[in-house]
Amino acid sequence: MRTSRAEDAYYNLLVRGFRAGQLDLKTEVPAGLAHLADPYDPIANADYLLIDGHPLWDLSYYHGKLYLYFGITPALVLFWPYATLTGHYLGHKDAVVVFCAIGFLASVGLLCLVWRRYFPEVGLAVVVASALALGLAGFTPIILPRAEIYEVAISCGYALAMLALLALWEACHRPHQRGRWLAAASLAYGLAVGARPTALFGAVILLLPVALAWREGSPRCAGPGFTFHVSRFTFHRIWAPLLAATVPITFIGLGLMLYNTLRFDNPLEFGMQYALSSIRMTAQHFWSPHYFAFNSWVYFLGPAHWGAHFPFIHDIKVPPLPTGHVNPEHPFGILTSIPLVWLTVAAPLAWRGRSADARYILRGFVAAVALLFATRALTLSPFFAACVRYEWEYCPALVLLAVVGILGLERALAGRPAWQRAARWAWGLLLAFSLAFNLLASAIYHAEYHSKLGTLLLERGQVSEAIDQFQQALRFEPDDAEAHNNLGGLLAKQSQMDEAIHQFQEATRLEPDHPHAHYNLGNALLIKGQIDEAIRQFQEVIRLKPDHAEAHYNLGTVLGSRGRTDEAITQYQEATRLNPGNADAHYNLGLALASKGQTEEAIRRFEAALKGKPNYPEAHNHLGQILVRKGQTDEAIRQFQEALRLKPDYADARRNLDTVLAAKARASPPPGTSTNR
Repeated sequence: MRTSRAEDAYYNLLVRGFRAGQLDLKTEVPAGLAHLADPYDPIANADYLLIDGHPLWDLSYYHGKLYLYFGITPALVLFWPYATLTGHYLGHKDAVVVFCAIGFLASVGLLCLVWRRYFPEVGLAVVVASALALGLAGFTPIILPRAEIYEVAISCGYALAMLALLALWEACHRPHQRGRWLAAASLAYGLAVGARPTALFGAVILLLPVALAWREGSPRCAGPGFTFHVSRFTFHRIWAPLLAATVPITFIGLGLMLYNTLRFDNPLEFGMQYALSSIRMTAQHFWSPHYFAFNSWVYFLGPAHWGAHFPFIHDIKVPPLPTGHVNPEHPFGILTSIPLVWLTVAAPLAWRGRSADARYILRGFVAAVALLFATRALTLSPFFAACVRYEWEYCPALVLLAVVGILGLERALAGRPAWQRAARWAWGLLLAFSLAFNLLASAIYHAEYHSKLGTLLLERGQVSEAIDQFQQALRFEPDDAEAHNNLGGLLAKQSQMDEAIHQFQEATRLEPDHPHAHYNLGNALLIKGQIDEAIRQFQEVIRLKPDHAEAHYNLGTVLGSRGRTDEAITQYQEATRLNPGNADAHYNLGLALASKGQTEEAIRRFEAALKGKPNYPEAHNHLGQILVRKGQTDEAIRQFQEALRLKPDYADARRNLDTVLAAKARASPPPGTSTNR
């Protein structure tokens, strides 16, 4: 989550840019980004990707401007009209809800048309169950809780693809209005490509009514007017549908190419390689056949892990990543998690025993839906990333095919009640499991949403509100170790140490190899005076993450308080090796070395502390004490004076300075006083 303010949402920044007559976003470009040798280096640009507390993730940076590489269509069909009509801005989450509602209603409308025309013998209860499948079995419940910029474009593509299918259906069944319906389908699908360019190859489905027109055949004519009638037939029956199918989407495609050229000087560049991300996108291979097998497995076969506690569902076990592939984001195998889709194999029953025309139309329409699914799946499987929102791009089409399979089963078994009841039990169980999976898995994303919102609120300093969000996250997913750890950190800030310790302990119980949870638990126990347990926690952190400099430092401090000076020195040395700029570690190491009589090394450590933190009165004071013992009185005086300048009420430094000055006065009698007798 980037921001909770609708006007700062990316699509609204794009709309504000359009209103200002520009193609880039109406937002400030981070100062200094243009001066970087490589602005796409995620390490170099990390300090610049924050404007007014809002992180600038996944924006395209090109020639000093910020662009949106996500599809332009949502801005044109929803965000801009909404802002114009209402004077307000629509949030990303609200937009996803709108697009999902449109897509669902379009798919249910299509279901009703199929039912009334070809399956009137099927009962209303079956149709209602099918509608539930279309709305809740295709990953939509999982997507809605986490709706953000990514989901806006995908949900828009989903809504427009369903509208295109609905228009195609009408084009197939209304010959006299075929041109207008086909043009509407072409327009809708072209806009879907504008939302998600990965939908491009699915445009082949627009040729279905053209093929139907070709099949209808030319009229048999004779006489002098034969040539005229054939030409007129050819235009009205073939060329008119073909133009209706291709012209709108072609114009949209040309518009997208012009849009890309004006932004990135390349008609085929949508800006992804210029994205500011946690990885260097300019060096990334986005599509490769090496990713195909991995993505196919996680998308279709990877089984979810089931547990004994709500929400019972956990992420799949991801196999080793191919070189160049980024970490997957919660994908689930469709065939194992949504078994309803297996009913696609029953789809051919829909046209069995029908007339030639009905068989041709039904078979062609099912083929179009199958192509919509296949082209999306084959386009995304070689991609360098895998996540459940990509599955959402093609899963609704697969569920629609499964619904056709249900209707086909019902019709095929209409005369055999026993078999029909058995089939209903079978597909009913598959549907129930698929719905339950989607609803339970959505809890993971509800938890993720509240966790992200909690993090955002924490960054703004709204600690109490952030605590509420993390508590909400744990209601949805009680076994979320990271949420327990984050909540514990916030409770510790509020000095609720007992509850913080409980949260940290829960985090380490759920995820024993979580070094940060052990570290936080150690700190909380230290505050509560449970020293021995704190030592064990810091030791566990170091075992899990040997380069955790802060854990070495804290462990050294606790060991030193227990009189285990030699062990403390070892930990401080490791802390300063891992983090040479840690002035406190150098200072404490200097104290420990001084107590062991290692004066020269102690001096070097105090000097290192002052190099990293010049305004360190305690280091000045203790360095002065050692210099006194070495007889370097004048330098010691300067150190005590500097300590007092930094901290005027520093009693120990005042006492040390007075003592040294008095000793120096005794050692140096006033001028003119003879010491000879």
